[in-house]
Amino acid sequence: MAAMKPRTGDGPLEVVKEGRGIVIRVPLEGGGRLVVELSPAEATALRDALSAALG
Repeated sequence: MAAMKPRTGDGPLEVVKEGRGIVIRVPLEGGGRLVVELSPAEATALRDALSAALG
């Protein structure tokens, strides 16, 4: 029988470079993670959009 691990917030926000892409792992309420892979151009566009939203 395989060991079962409890589902928690799964840790902090993580951003890592993998190959030519950038992978973002965002913990979600209720457990699990949202995992998104972006190109460097998409990551720059996301940074600019977040900066504009934060004002």
